[in-house]
Amino acid sequence: MVRRSGDRGDEPARKPAASTQALVGFREELYGCLRGWGDALFELCDAALWVPAAVHSVPALSLEPVFRRSHGALYKALARGSIDAEALRRSLVARRPSDWPLIFAVDASTWDRCDAECSPERGFYYSASKHSAGQPIVAGWSYQWIVQLGWDHDSWTAPLDVLRIPPTEDPTTATIEQIRRLVDLLPGDGVVPLFVFDAGYDPIAISAGLESTRASVLVRIRSDRVFYAAPDPPSPGKVGRPRRHGRRFALSDPQTPEPDACLTTSDPRYGTVRVCAWSGLHPKLSARGRWAGQGAPPIVAGTIIRVEVEHLPRPRGALKVLWCWWSGPGTPDLSVCWRAYLRRFDIEHTYRFAKQTLGWTAPSLRTPEQADRWTWLIVAAYTQLRLARGAVDDLRLPWERPRGPTKLTPARVRRGFRRLHDSIGSPASAPKSQTPGPGRPKGTLRGPRTRYPAIKKAAKAA
Repeated sequence: MVRRSGDRGDEPARKPAASTQALVGFREELYGCLRGWGDALFELCDAALWVPAAVHSVPALSLEPVFRRSHGALYKALARGSIDAEALRRSLVARRPSDWPLIFAVDASTWDRCDAECSPERGFYYSASKHSAGQPIVAGWSYQWIVQLGWDHDSWTAPLDVLRIPPTEDPTTATIEQIRRLVDLLPGDGVVPLFVFDAGYDPIAISAGLESTRASVLVRIRSDRVFYAAPDPPSPGKVGRPRRHGRRFALSDPQTPEPDACLTTSDPRYGTVRVCAWSGLHPKLSARGRWAGQGAPPIVAGTIIRVEVEHLPRPRGALKVLWCWWSGPGTPDLSVCWRAYLRRFDIEHTYRFAKQTLGWTAPSLRTPEQADRWTWLIVAAYTQLRLARGAVDDLRLPWERPRGPTKLTPARVRRGFRRLHDSIGSPASAPKSQTPGPGRPKGTLRGPRTRYPAIKKAAKAA
């Protein structure tokens, strides 16, 4: 039963409007996923949506009217609360856009904690905007998101899963397990989901790990890689070990063989687009790194896709050819693959909105478990904004153009979200007491916190 914020459940709940039924349902499911300190965690998530400006100070969220508790409850909720991540994943999948294709972007972002020496499980990760000792790296926690993409030209995505990958774990293995878990939650209606990656992921290892999974992968690869076709059948009577690799296929070689499939189309932003595909190609692997101790390295075959465009929306230098690796059941749909990779960049807008507006990396939390809880609240807050797209008023600024309810950006939906609070209610209970706690007893001494140096991973041979 949905209760209005501030009442004690003795009045009948107001029936939500048809445009907010999905939002109210998700809020009820979210509240059910909050096991410990659930009321404080739920109101903390509401406060991140209620504050009119960007979130720069998480303790300041306790000053919002929707958060009916003290700032001490805010800290305790993040430190002692618990979230049923599996139940929340199921709720996010159930509330995903039904009219969007089964195309998902996978990418990782770093929560930098360079000077947090008392925070465990920190690692060194690449950063394009911050440097440490003259190197483009930062110490922090790495979170990998999986978001569903749509074809509309906007910045909206549907986050479905988030995973913190400790520096002691193999990122490729963690990525494979994360994708398998999501595929098990998706409906088995015969449609094969497509997972899109940018450069930096190991396409061969991911393809081998997902060989028995109902999923296809599309990964951007370097333009200097070399692949091989399947070898020709051995001649009758020929002795010796059969060949493992056939014709050489170098991406940098301008004299490429005839493609197995081609697509030429026109796009208003890129002009003439030509997509070519060569199937049945595999790289030459060595018995090192992931493939060490397995005898002969496996033959992982896939499809190489080349995308050439006439021009870019904003020309910046010479045009570059896009090369991608595809693997999965069946054959790739070239009209889907090249557009899916372009829509992959929507996850970058999601990261920027989560960090700069919702304050994902704003709090200085000490433990990674606290960071996990806050990250799930950010994912839940973003999902509520997506479900409220057609129900909020456009509170545009004087210099902004008017837009329809379904054309609002996440920032403009958040601007009008607080006006929905009276109609959607809150399942959180009011605090039982307004009396401050006794605080820390006098004479209590705390020793120095344990220091945890950031873990530097050793380079592994491919």
